[in-house]
Order: sequence, then C-alpha cells, then structure tokens
Amino acid sequence: MGRILILEDEDSIRSFVVVNLKRQGHEVTEAVNGDEALALLLGEPGFDIALLDVMVPGIDGFEVCRRVREVNERIGIIFLTAKVQEQDKVIGLSLGADDHVSKPFSPGELMARIQSLLRRINRTGQPELEEGERERPVLCGPFELRRGAMELLKHGERIDLTPTEFALVSLLLSRASRVWTRDALLDAVWGAEYVGDPKIVDVNIRRLRQKIEDQPSKPVFIETVWGSGYRFNREERL
Repeated sequence: MGRILILEDEDSIRSFVVVNLKRQGHEVTEAVNGDEALALLLGEPGFDIALLDVMVPGIDGFEVCRRVREVNERIGIIFLTAKVQEQDKVIGLSLGADDHVSKPFSPGELMARIQSLLRRINRTGQPELEEGERERPVLCGPFELRRGAMELLKHGERIDLTPTEFALVSLLLSRASRVWTRDALLDAVWGAEYVGDPKIVDVNIRRLRQKIEDQPSKPVFIETVWGSGYRFNREERL
C-alpha cells in the first residue's frame, strides 16, 4: 500500500476519493489548496503518489507539479481534473505527471491507475527478469541502466527520471532494437487495464527524448519507426 496526498478543494470529491483510498489500505493526507499541498509535498518526505486537481485556490495543480518535479522525480503524480481539453492533458504530462484522470471517474478506474503507478514506483512494472539479472547493469552505447537502483546513467552522469519514464526507458533499453507499438507499451508500462488516452505514450517518449537525447528534435537513441512504433537504437557508433 502507499502513502498518498490528495489536493482537491471540493469536499464531496475529496471525501469520496479518501474513503476509497483508505478502503484499499492507503495512508492518505488531504490538502484543499495548492500552497498547502506544496508545503506538505516538499516538507514531508515519503509520499508515494500525489493526486492533484488543477483548478484549486492558491497556486494551481500545474504549478504544484512543476515545483515538486524540480526536487523530486521519484514521486508519482496523477492529475484529477474536470478539464478535458487535449492541451490541458498535454500540459500536465509535459510538466512531469505520470497520468491524468478526468472527472467524473469511477472508484475502480482511479484505484487501477494508482495500483499501476505504484507498481512502476516499486519496480514491479519492469520486465520479468531472471534471478540476479535485476542487479546486472544493461550497457548500450553511452548508457548504463541500473534496474535494481532504478537509475539511468549517460556517460556516467545520472539522469533524473519519473517512475513512468524509468519504466518506459527500462523496457525500451532492455529490449533494444525491438520495435514496440504504442499498444504494446501501454500494456507493458501502464497495464492492460489502462483506459485513458493512448497518447500518454507519445508524451512520455517526448519527455524522455528531452532528457536523454543530445538533440531532442533529432532523436538518435529513441527512434520512431513510422507506422509501427518506437525502438531504442543500440548501434555501437552511438
């Protein structure tokens, strides 16, 4: 089970979510405005997931996400919002959120998203590995993937990744040269039960490229295979 913060200013929605989280055995902390949520997330270590509404008093959920991601890449972040415009989803994900759930949502949908994210945070969302293989680094060009420590290094320098970004790059790099369709990546990283926008894959690929590519606009490590999907280029010349 996880330690979860929920930022939601509507009492009925917040109470509904809190009740369902506690039924699942999660430890829950509540915040009703952005400033309170930010102070809790920055001042109290140990939160596994933050559930953030966007339109709240004080600083909005987007700003909370941005500031938290400046200092903490490991916490999972899910937006809960009534905003359904495509651009709002992209903004949230581009700021470092792991997922986005639009209101109204069912308890089952939200709990499934949380469990999927907890699996990524706890590394159980990584590919199945033989005994001892998790501790063995994967070397590919300038990269070293340390699956046990959930670390990616490039030329020996650690790259800060969110839980979802790490799960995604771990899958791609561990199966370098394999072409992954968007649906296959969704199933492997987000889980077969995921019912959200499949474009979440593309947004996370774009975020990964910003972090690992020398020229994100001209990617050479994470390649787009037109009409098929994505693959990690393992050519030695890289």
